[in-house]
Amino acid sequence: MLNAQQIINYQPDNNLLCDRVILVTGAGSGIGRAAALAFAEAGAELILAGRTPAKLEQTYDRIVNAGYRQPTLYPIDLLGATDEDYDQLAVALEQQFGRLDGLLHNAGILGQRTPLSNYRQDVWDKVLKVNVTGQFQMTQALMPVLEQSDDASVVFTSSGVGRVGRAFWGAYGVSKFAVEGLMQTWAAELEGLNSVRINCINPGATATSMRAQAYPAENPETLKAAADIMPAYLYLMGPDSRGVNGQSVNAQLH
Repeated sequence: MLNAQQIINYQPDNNLLCDRVILVTGAGSGIGRAAALAFAEAGAELILAGRTPAKLEQTYDRIVNAGYRQPTLYPIDLLGATDEDYDQLAVALEQQFGRLDGLLHNAGILGQRTPLSNYRQDVWDKVLKVNVTGQFQMTQALMPVLEQSDDASVVFTSSGVGRVGRAFWGAYGVSKFAVEGLMQTWAAELEGLNSVRINCINPGATATSMRAQAYPAENPETLKAAADIMPAYLYLMGPDSRGVNGQSVNAQLH
């Protein structure tokens, strides 16, 4: 495994992801869109998943207009999706591609920034459903398709507030602690068992709409753009990280 500095400065070979089939959730905007574009540029065949078809279509247009492989759109809302919906996704991927080489869990919601004593139960339930339970359900359903790959990479999205508890981050912070635990548990269960590896990535402070929602007074020009943090994503999704399993990687040093 590369060290932290090497991961952040990672420079992939051309066609790093050539012929790899990768699903990206939350692909309609922000880091998800940047990852989809970076993966497409590296040669991947993409499934763009998200809850807003219009945003997915915008990402689709960006990829096609750049001359990359035509992606597949798969609208799905993690808040309302059921086990049956995820099973249908697995069947669709199996039929169309025969395998899945990569799964980036980027979709997530912030919820409230308020003390836990004031936290609304309905918001708590929504955040945990989207940020943890839905991602568990999707990964579980897609595991047989991932196992068809010779080198499958599952990447969950973590956060600094999912490593050290911070006041007022509520369900979002708790959900990211849960994601770290989910990743570690699953990675330990798969270690040496098959070709699937599971890791986390912490994008750090990045200029996205969620960041603006969490820090409304922050100047976004002081932050990294989503495209600037893609080296870590490309490293974890490609063959150069083969054998890396159960790790939580930072996309930025600070």
